[in-house]
Amino acid sequence: MTTVLEIVTRGQGLYEFTAQLHPLATGDGVMTVFVRHTSCSLLIQENADADVQLDLAAFFERLVPPADDPSMGYLTHVLEGPDDMPAHIKASVLPVSLSIPVMDGRLMLGTWQGVYLFEHRTHPHRRQVVVTTG
Repeated sequence: MTTVLEIVTRGQGLYEFTAQLHPLATGDGVMTVFVRHTSCSLLIQENADADVQLDLAAFFERLVPPADDPSMGYLTHVLEGPDDMPAHIKASVLPVSLSIPVMDGRLMLGTWQGVYLFEHRTHPHRRQVVVTTG
């Protein structure tokens, strides 16, 4: 079964959507989660303390600052704004698909694990995530 979820973002940050995946888990197998965009990514990360998401976002902002930062002067793809090419760089080093084991209709995530869309662009977006189970 394949389903397309829409994740609405408000700009850069991590958006948990684990709750939307639980009803899609059936039987035994693997759930594949894939984001259909080149400027965001997917993560399985701690969902108990929101500071984890804030720290991850801050780390990647420091690792890959906006294109108008002097350290990013080497970039040539700048027509779509100072957040665009850095978003592509982040998405190239972070996963855009995940495989999650399913047993007895349950996602086999750990106690503190959640599934997140990591939005790398500054402005709000509607992101499509394709979920396949089987």
